[in-house]
Amino acid sequence: MEFRHATSKGQALAWLAEDGDSASVLAGGTDVMMQYARGELSPASFVHIGGVRSLAATGRSADSARTRFGPLVTHRSLAKDPQIGHRHPALAEAAATVGGWQTQSVGTLGGNLCNASPAADTAPPLLIADAVVELSSAHGTRRVPLRDFFLGRRTVDRRLDELVTAIEAAPISGSAGEVYLKAGRRGAMVVAVVGLALRLLFDDQERVSDARLALCSVASTPVRACEAERILVEGGGSAEAVWQAGEALRREVSPIDDSRASAAYRRLILSGLLERAVSSCRSRAAAKRGQERDS
Repeated sequence: MEFRHATSKGQALAWLAEDGDSASVLAGGTDVMMQYARGELSPASFVHIGGVRSLAATGRSADSARTRFGPLVTHRSLAKDPQIGHRHPALAEAAATVGGWQTQSVGTLGGNLCNASPAADTAPPLLIADAVVELSSAHGTRRVPLRDFFLGRRTVDRRLDELVTAIEAAPISGSAGEVYLKAGRRGAMVVAVVGLALRLLFDDQERVSDARLALCSVASTPVRACEAERILVEGGGSAEAVWQAGEALRREVSPIDDSRASAAYRRLILSGLLERAVSSCRSRAAAKRGQERDS
């Protein structure tokens, strides 16, 4: 097996164009190297992109309306950056639960998405932010909505000669609140039994006017819960609407039995997680409004 250490994006793309069908992209390696050790991956070469520092930057999109994350941004950076915590609080919270600090220090956002685990913690917060994945090859660049990027377990819409070069996401607005909640045997360092990200926008009467809800560990890919979103908006976020949305969640998901939890248990805890998430979003949005009045 050949190890190729790229020092520029162009070099990485050239190598992928040359032998992408027999190469595997390596960033932090927290998932890939474990899969290689277990014999689940057997590439002829690893194209290591950890030295391409331009892929580790965080900034604004060309129109400044969205946040632009480089694929090499680490979970530790996402969890600790005050600007990320302000613009994307659910993503910061999710990143803080991905393994221990050692994993967070080297594991990357792009790797977490491309690994395409059904339990990927960073996926639900990005789904509620209408994230778009930018993919580049030697022939050009294309953009894929994150909701379309996940094709199945361990499968994404990335061609063999392509590299994820950015992830763009819409930040939270001033009148909204969002949160990521993870159910597991512990709050961190474990794969989620269920992960839930919620972003709620409130009107002047503190009624829910827009809702974005996404989940992981309840289907073959991370998913948006569109029916539950609709119910929350139509009911203005009332207690009855939250209950109905919880019931809709149970119908929308398709979890499995595995070593971490049964499908029945995953369905059982969804309503409680949603109630906690709605309460947290409401409190956070109210706190922001109070800060604005005091400033």
